[in-house]
Amino acid sequence: MKFGKVEDPSKIDFTMPKDHPRTREILSQNKRGLENISVGAAKWNKTDMKGFYPKGTRDELTYYSTQFNSIELNGTFYGMPAPEQILTWKDKTPSDFKFFPKITSTISHYRRLIDVTDQVTQFATSVLNFEEKLGMAFLQLHDNYQPKDYSRLEKFAREWPKEVPLAIELRNTEWFTDEEIFDTTCVLFEKYGITNIIVDTPGRRDMLHMRLTTPSTFIRYVATGTEIDFIRLDEWIKRLTAWKKEGLQNVYFFVHQGVEKDRPLLSAYLVKKINEAWKTDLRIPKMADENIGTLF
Repeated sequence: MKFGKVEDPSKIDFTMPKDHPRTREILSQNKRGLENISVGAAKWNKTDMKGFYPKGTRDELTYYSTQFNSIELNGTFYGMPAPEQILTWKDKTPSDFKFFPKITSTISHYRRLIDVTDQVTQFATSVLNFEEKLGMAFLQLHDNYQPKDYSRLEKFAREWPKEVPLAIELRNTEWFTDEEIFDTTCVLFEKYGITNIIVDTPGRRDMLHMRLTTPSTFIRYVATGTEIDFIRLDEWIKRLTAWKKEGLQNVYFFVHQGVEKDRPLLSAYLVKKINEAWKTDLRIPKMADENIGTLF
């Protein structure tokens, strides 16, 4: 994900903001404790995952799902997924694997939430074929979609099929700089059980808002390719651990990292730290190329 990247990360203040006052109240509503931890990448193709796959790997998704327990499924953004394709993906993965499909751009970027009932129905009907492997669909609004079009967003949230869990990513700066509209939007998300996506990317620190609207947290993390990435993940472990104590129900964390020759998987570092802090036994993804360095 190139969005929010900067040329010189050393000039960015990566201090993590405090929780929004409402977040603790949201978490306290969950009495069932932590139920799911999903950590994944944003894609599974060999081109973007150099050094990850063993030589001779024929089916990338099948192998990917032996290392990760989830995928941020960006491919569905570029075209309406067919039910047959959903079933093919589903059948290639183990029983505990989760898909997080991105809502098709026709809905979010081209129609901009206008007259999208038929498209939403088609998308929802298709991804429901994931059945127990459906994690959560997510809508990414265009970065020029502004609060002046709030009414469309309200209608979309109200009419979204409740059978499909939903998260929404706000991108335009005005959603965050106008405190009143941000609060109003978060209340809307609370009303309809929509998870407010947190984006941790260098160039857009306003999107690191720490305002949860459900007891689930959906985090999209953009790496810098520098040592600061590990420090940032350490801070996330501290924050997630605090939220876990307060009632966090689901963790959905997706790492956007260009896998380079000498860079280990940041997601592996995150999973290892979660296992240590929470006494879990999540599988730790690894690079097939043993020549790739490790810092942990």
